[in-house]
Amino acid sequence: MAVSGAPVVSEGSRIDEVDRRIMAELQADGRRPYTRIAPAVGLSEAAVRQRVQRLVDSGVMQIVAVTDPRVLGFGRQAMIGLRVEGDTRKVADALAALPQVAYVVLTAGAIDILAEVVVEDDERLIELLNDKIRTLPGILATETTIYLRIHKEIYEWGGR
Repeated sequence: MAVSGAPVVSEGSRIDEVDRRIMAELQADGRRPYTRIAPAVGLSEAAVRQRVQRLVDSGVMQIVAVTDPRVLGFGRQAMIGLRVEGDTRKVADALAALPQVAYVVLTAGAIDILAEVVVEDDERLIELLNDKIRTLPGILATETTIYLRIHKEIYEWGGR
């Protein structure tokens, strides 16, 4: 259980202010060398390396390359709201297995599941909806919201 608002990283360890500063450094530049992070957070290079490894091993963070799907030929992004009957976790698992699905979240309210999809174009979106998503067992209805422009997209909440 977390104490004083500090999230648990793994049994016996917690995220502290130094961890948050390390995450902020890496969120600004995921390729930033430990030799530059160390003086910024007041630790040795070895200590930063150990902390980063602990944060990665515990699942608190990943170090990945974030790409722009439009530049890579994926011109259509959309959020699909799904109403489901039965076990929403099974439907969520089936959605998560589709390569075009980038994000799946179980929700409460009128919509049971939200799924973000990234496809090449509108024709591929139609195929995905009709041939893959709407044919899944348990799907009652879908509501698709097409992205026109992304105004803000951040990955920097770990350092707050």
